[in-house]
Amino acid sequence: MRTQQKHTLKNTESFKEQLLLWSQQFDDIIWLDSNLDSHRDNQQYSKYDAILAVDAFTSIQTDYIDAFDKLKEYQTLTNDWIFGYLTYDLKNDIEDLQSNNFDGLQFPYLYFFQPKKIFLFKENVIEIQYLNCVEDELEADLKAISNETECHLERSRKVSNEIKIKLRIHKDDYFEKVNNILSHIHRGDIYEANFCQEFFAEDTYINPLETYLKLNSISNPPFATFLKCNDKYLLSASPERYLKKEGSTIISQPIKGTAKRSENIEEDKKLKQDLFNDQKERSENIMIVDLVRNDLSKTAIRGSVKVEELCEIYTYKQVHQMVSTIVSKVGKSVNPIDILKTTFPMGSMTGAPKISAMKIIEQLEETKRGLYSGAVGYFEPNGNFDFNVVIRSILYNKTNKFVSYSVGGAIIAKSNPLKEYEECLIKAKAMRTVLEN
Repeated sequence: MRTQQKHTLKNTESFKEQLLLWSQQFDDIIWLDSNLDSHRDNQQYSKYDAILAVDAFTSIQTDYIDAFDKLKEYQTLTNDWIFGYLTYDLKNDIEDLQSNNFDGLQFPYLYFFQPKKIFLFKENVIEIQYLNCVEDELEADLKAISNETECHLERSRKVSNEIKIKLRIHKDDYFEKVNNILSHIHRGDIYEANFCQEFFAEDTYINPLETYLKLNSISNPPFATFLKCNDKYLLSASPERYLKKEGSTIISQPIKGTAKRSENIEEDKKLKQDLFNDQKERSENIMIVDLVRNDLSKTAIRGSVKVEELCEIYTYKQVHQMVSTIVSKVGKSVNPIDILKTTFPMGSMTGAPKISAMKIIEQLEETKRGLYSGAVGYFEPNGNFDFNVVIRSILYNKTNKFVSYSVGGAIIAKSNPLKEYEECLIKAKAMRTVLEN
């Protein structure tokens, strides 16, 4: 059981920063921020403006074998809020697949925890939920949070990163690999594959919170995440929702199609319109919409899968994105974990047909994806959930002193390897700027 309190905040942004600073003492942290002030117009499905969950009371960590069944058991037994992540490589639990590529990050395959302390933001109101076993800490915590000072934050932001980013796949190799995918497409093995490449730095120290705050201020995305799991960190500026359950409604919002922004208003409008009219980008997006419709139909009430938005252009601080929204209805007897299992990994990060695409990209990519192109989110006690797609993200293993970010793009028959490479660089820009100053 949880003790609940609500408070009206005088300055929400200031409280958020103080809360994040205060949270750094814990080994288990998940901070989710919708950055709603930047794009309230395309956040009709957002329930909370931001959430912080800290300090594990119970947790589950597992490899891929029977991972979804173990999660189902944990979620059922806990019957409370749980927060955590699913790595891309849980595909090996669902299908007869393998992940044998290099992994410098070493994140566990699946991790969820039941937090002792939760903070839920909605406009200028904060709802605080503490497990009864720690309710006596609530007042002291609020006092400690309000004492976290601004000057501490300003100082921590000025730490400079002397980081040399390396490429896991060099440009000529990238072209060769994309041409390999194109030959699979022309043979009819697949019609779309999401191919990713890693940028990394070894023997490197970063300040995770400072790095996250910089990344978030550059990108202002709707699914920003700061995650700490002991010595492992995710600093994410994700623009993409993977899957949300609200009552009997399931919502998926895949992104396929990216264009850069311009400071010139007229040019920016033209870039947006060009993306909307781009036949290659539209066909990429529509292929994934078909795949998502098929995935959702596995748990949906018959006839309830609908495309609410097709190829809509959403504008973010760094890029314009082409987003589609697919919804379905599920019956009361459907377990929430089964909805995730039958749609995972998300189509926007695999390709189509899904299993063939995953086999081909496993052969051609040089890095195990791990948490990149997985999902972070939470379950409410009533079984509702919300998960993002882990893209536009920096991953950090503090013990290994290893920093990594990956970017990818959808390869279809109309793809031009050079243009795909350039799109990857657009997507990587914010992460590179933050790490290399």
